[in-house]
Amino acid sequence: MPKPPPKTQSLVATFLLGALLFDYPLLLLFNGRGTLFGIPALYAYIFVAWGTLIALLAAVVDRSRRP
Repeated sequence: MPKPPPKTQSLVATFLLGALLFDYPLLLLFNGRGTLFGIPALYAYIFVAWGTLIALLAAVVDRSRRP
């Protein structure tokens, strides 16, 4: 069986990281009364994780366009 290209492997790994970051047990860790700069910790975590995934996807796609 042929090995999939590196871009495919990177995209699958990024998807699995996203699934892990937004999994219920990990979200439950941030569902407390704590705040970060006045923002509830859960909301701050969600937006930071979301931004990180977008940056990783942009890096994977940009790297694959270079020769």
